[in-house]
Amino acid sequence: METGPDTAHEPPHETAVYTHGHHESVLRSHRWRTAGNSAAYLTGELRPGMSVLDVGCGPGTITADLAELVAPGRVTAVDASQDVIEQARQYAAERGLTGIEFATADVHALEFPDASFDVVHAHQVLQHVGDPVRALREMRRVCRPGGIVAVRDADYAAMTWFPGTPGLDEWLDLYRRVARANGGEPDAGRRLVSWARTAGFTEVAASATAWCYATPDEVAWWSGLWADRTTASSYGRVATEGGHATPADLTGIAGAWRAWGRAPDAWFSVLNGEILCRA
Repeated sequence: METGPDTAHEPPHETAVYTHGHHESVLRSHRWRTAGNSAAYLTGELRPGMSVLDVGCGPGTITADLAELVAPGRVTAVDASQDVIEQARQYAAERGLTGIEFATADVHALEFPDASFDVVHAHQVLQHVGDPVRALREMRRVCRPGGIVAVRDADYAAMTWFPGTPGLDEWLDLYRRVARANGGEPDAGRRLVSWARTAGFTEVAASATAWCYATPDEVAWWSGLWADRTTASSYGRVATEGGHATPADLTGIAGAWRAWGRAPDAWFSVLNGEILCRA
């Protein structure tokens, strides 16, 4: 009997499509992130001289802050996108940071020896990967015994805003459908503890914090980037090519974002789940 190719020993690999892509409207959001507003649950655990792996580093703003906190320790920053790695490398150079190494990587199959790092950090990563449990197992494998695996992810279903508008309700429903069709889990924040336990962690400290956009400048920035992202990023392309929305639907959602952003009392909150796992 004929059989197909032997895949039993093929290494695991990414199966999900990154929903956001790397359009300027996406990186506009990512560059806003710092250790202070996005990794405060972790920073109290960091000490000078530690080695850190930053998984899914994006343009490197959090990475650079982590590097300053553990200097003279070393930080290794990895991302699936070579273009984004180059942006992160340039950003680190602009800040005069020399203790960071950069590489492309797939979190499902990290090319590092066991027990290589004191801390392994991933921010807004697990919601986009095909196998978050496998990713956590890999992060645990490369973390030294007694070290920390730190993960933070948003939970889209828990996002809330005022004033209410059908256009933003439509946006949320569409985004969650597209993200799941791409192989991800947009409501990752609430699942982090479960995924960590399944991955073999027995000591898991969970918390949650929120981003809140409430000043006129914050609201204009947040609504503008999502309006742009809806029509100009790969998210919009995937939404239309996958049959989830028409271009007219996306134009309407983008308009709803801009209209919401002009409301004088507009307010938006993003809930993030967080876990600190002891390896």
